[in-house]
This record gives sequence, C-alpha cells and structure tokens, in this order.
Amino acid sequence: MDFNRDLFQSTLLQGLKAWDLDALQTWIPAITRYVELVLDTNQTLNLTRIVEPEEMAIKNVLDSLALLRLDWPARLSCVDLGTGAGFPGVPLALCRRDWSIVLLDSLRKRLRFLDHAAETMGLTNVVTLHARAEDAGQAKEHREKYDLVVSRAVASLPVLLELASPLVKVQGAFVAYKSGDAPSELEQSSKALRELNMQVEHVFPLELPLFMGERNLLLFRKKATTPPLYPRRPGLPGKQPLG
Repeated sequence: MDFNRDLFQSTLLQGLKAWDLDALQTWIPAITRYVELVLDTNQTLNLTRIVEPEEMAIKNVLDSLALLRLDWPARLSCVDLGTGAGFPGVPLALCRRDWSIVLLDSLRKRLRFLDHAAETMGLTNVVTLHARAEDAGQAKEHREKYDLVVSRAVASLPVLLELASPLVKVQGAFVAYKSGDAPSELEQSSKALRELNMQVEHVFPLELPLFMGERNLLLFRKKATTPPLYPRRPGLPGKQPLG
C-alpha cells in the first residue's frame, strides 16, 4: 500500500516531543520499518484497522510508548498479553533493548508474522508464545515469572486482571492500557483485585496528541502469590468475570 512515511515520522516525532519522550526519536527509523511490515502484512492478514500515517503514529505507536513515561528498571522481563499486531510489545522492545519481551497471542498466524518481523529487523530481545492466557498462567515455566505484564487487549478489567496477574512475580506489576471510564472499571474490579492479591498503585490519565482521544494507564502491583484456582479454565474468565 502507499504509505506516507514522512508524515508518519513527523507525526511520531511531534508526539514524542509532546510527551517529553524526545530521547526515543533515535528509534523512529526502526519503528517506521516495523510499521511498514505491519501494513504490508495487513493486506492479507487482519492485524490492525488503523492504517493512516497520523493515526498509526499516535494511536498505535505513541500510545504503546506511553508506558515509558513512567519509571522502570533498565532491565526487566515483560509479557505483552494479547499482543495482536505487536502493540505495545514491539515498540517497547525496539526502544528498550535491555528488556526481554514475550509476545503472547492465541492466533498462530499473528505470531508467525511477529517472528518474521523480529528476524527481519534483528530484534533479539523478543520471543513469541502461542497460548491462551489461561493456559500460560497455569504453566510452571510462565506462572509468576515476569516483572511486568502489559495489555492493550479489548477486554473488561476484571478479565484482564485474572489473565495477567498469574504471570506476574510477587511485587511485579501489571499495566492495562484503557481508553474507557477508568474509575468505573476499577469499581467493577474490586472483587478481582481482592481475590488475585493485586493492588491499584497508580492511575495515569493521558491525552493523546492531535486530539486523538484519551488514555489511562492503570498500574497494579502484585502483593502476594496468586491463588492456585486462577486463572480458571480457558473461556471462563470472559464468561464469568470476577466482579
């Protein structure tokens, strides 16, 4: 497809400056290359509905990098839960080369694309995991093994908490990217937080540049080990949310 690379890059640079993330501009060429891979593949595999340069720059890439407005260790292990087209995981991996990032998704076709993209770009701090989140959370090689879990997946907060928290180490963090009514979603999540030994640490409201909407980063801290019951069997968290 005909993609206006200059418009994408200038918009992303504008967004990075607006959010005081100027130091990341060195990664704009690599991010652009990744976005072009996404858009090329998007013609045959449904990866994203956002294809216009300005929207791609702000709603997919800059939004993914919102996490870096917070303080994080130089090195950490992270899971991108329900990664889809690789947002936020791949932009984070490009900008934080010392982070180890697992891109988890249940659709193998997406992961084949992500494997190909990572190999094409020489991105060595990324691996993919083909699994349902419910299964990964009960697998000993993944349960409570990660410093950070992130998700932009479209699901209610109680569902995301049940899927994400078993993967997080005790004292680790889960960050949910939410565009809806954060106070309402948090209110609906009181039981889930209690059952899963998770605690709200911060709510970060953000305004996307160029009047492209609002975003909330909801940061949760894991206070104790996840009860063995959770996550429940595949499909049940979505059908019967903890709420």
